[in-house]
Amino acid sequence: MSATSAPPPGNSATIVDWHRLFGLALMEVFAGSPFEVELEKELSLKRQRLDVVILRRQSGQFSGRLPDGLDDLGTHNLLSYKSLRQPLDDWTLDELVGHYVNYRKQVSPSLDALLPRDEFRLYGVSTRFPQGLGSQVNLRRLQPGVYEVAWGARPIRVLVLSDMPEGAQNAVWDLFSGVPTKVTSAVTSQWRKPSDMGTIFDQLLERYELEGITVPYTMDDFRRDYATELLNRMKPEDRLRGLAPADRLQGLAPADRLQGLAPADRLRGLSAKQIESYLTKLKKEQGRGAGEGKQRNKQRKPK
Repeated sequence: MSATSAPPPGNSATIVDWHRLFGLALMEVFAGSPFEVELEKELSLKRQRLDVVILRRQSGQFSGRLPDGLDDLGTHNLLSYKSLRQPLDDWTLDELVGHYVNYRKQVSPSLDALLPRDEFRLYGVSTRFPQGLGSQVNLRRLQPGVYEVAWGARPIRVLVLSDMPEGAQNAVWDLFSGVPTKVTSAVTSQWRKPSDMGTIFDQLLERYELEGITVPYTMDDFRRDYATELLNRMKPEDRLRGLAPADRLQGLAPADRLQGLAPADRLRGLSAKQIESYLTKLKKEQGRGAGEGKQRNKQRKPK
């Protein structure tokens, strides 16, 4: 293990936004599974917060395929996340081990009866490859985007989101990969599923814009497509709720507007004089049409 460096500087509000969105996305991934995701776990009186805890609440299997790197989940899984402008370095891993120590004390029956070590897993998650850390210690590659490092007496998995292979199981990683094509692919595939991811996508795309990263699929694209998807799921009466009568009829042909109306309803609002005038005009048009039809028939008869 290398010497501990100072914590990295940065815009705290921006960092919190990224970390919160990361946790919310993982909440969606594990919804309905035996695992529960907790965000910003408070671990001390000095407000030291662990980004994400994935906690097994009940027995059973995860439905589907877990994101790469999470195949060996324990009962308590502690994740520290570093976004685009944050390095995952030796300080990060020191801090993660410190979080683990405090967390294990909190969830154990007592300090004399600590929960077994093998119930806990530690993960350092980074948007980009940790070059500095990789030059200091041996990051053993387990598979693309997934590494392991021995940190003291504990192994820590290091997940590099920008290096993860594309696939449905890695959509949540792609969202935070910082790779525009991966972000676009994840958003356009995931928003079509019934979920609560819409707000997360909206904020995530906004954060990428603020970071100066151009994602081909823009916020406007997402909002338009997401609104269309929501409308398609709604009942007709829910779609129309709140619209003024004129807005409801906009774009309808006259015949469509009158469809299903009884004669009395069609004429409601017209005076007797208007109705009589229209009937007179209609009779003339019908008479003229009948006369022209007879004339055409005469011309067709053989001489």
